Amino acid sequence: MAFGVFIHRSDSLYEDTPAEQYQFPSQYLARVELCIGDWIIYYEPTKAQESRGYFAIAKVQQVIPDPSRSGMYIAIIEPNSYLDFANPVPFRDAKGLLERGLLNEQGKISGRAQSAVRPISAVDFNRITELGLAEETTLLPRTDAPSSHPGMQEPQTAFQYEQERSRVAYLTSRIVRDRIFRRVVLRAYDARCAITSLKLINGHGRAEVEAAHIRPVEANGPDIVSNGLALSGTAHWMFDRGLISVADDHEILISRHVNDETGVRAIINKTGRILPPARAADQPHPHFLRWHRENCFKL
Repeated sequence: MAFGVFIHRSDSLYEDTPAEQYQFPSQYLARVELCIGDWIIYYEPTKAQESRGYFAIAKVQQVIPDPSRSGMYIAIIEPNSYLDFANPVPFRDAKGLLERGLLNEQGKISGRAQSAVRPISAVDFNRITELGLAEETTLLPRTDAPSSHPGMQEPQTAFQYEQERSRVAYLTSRIVRDRIFRRVVLRAYDARCAITSLKLINGHGRAEVEAAHIRPVEANGPDIVSNGLALSGTAHWMFDRGLISVADDHEILISRHVNDETGVRAIINKTGRILPPARAADQPHPHFLRWHRENCFKL
């Protein structure tokens, strides 16, 4: 097993849904197969519009031939492993490249940087992941401090197994993932409820809205911003219980089982549609909206 970097663009011509699958040509098969059972980082190149740099992690579950296209393969992403970074990480910072394994012997960027799939060292993986998952209140301690989280340091040989186990436990922690998902979704929606349009902030700067999964985690809903909605408490309660839903064109749907339809319509914003994120890739994906209508919404 090995860590990897998968290049993905939101305007990609490939049939990629980063939280579920990654399509690639046969020339990268050997590299992708090395990543089976391990974690990869998604990277959006600087040439892409509104590039996010390194923007998410996921775990490769298996690789299968693409049944619809000869010579193509699909990396299946392990359910519930995808996680958007709280902070998109740039290709380089003031100290240079974040992915230092791309430097050749002369200290210049090698041709490997152009590869859609490439291996990445544990040290580079941990460096990028730490930056991507850090919060303002510091989810991850500094790596040079004695109390640093063991999964985000360069491993010491004698304790490598324990550190690897701690790193995996951190990446899969539901508490950690919920905190990061909330931050990513609220940032995309500018801390404003997509249903009511209210943006309420308390005296300590905390937003009233919550990050709701469209397809819930219990049903293998991924922690990707396009599977999220920023909702106030009441709207979140109704959404989870199928009393409201969202059409593909973002129209807000009201169930006939609602006992106070007039009251519900009164709290919906005047457009009758959700207020989506400005960035197209962050907007609710029709795939997840369809799942909610078919499995949660009470007609």
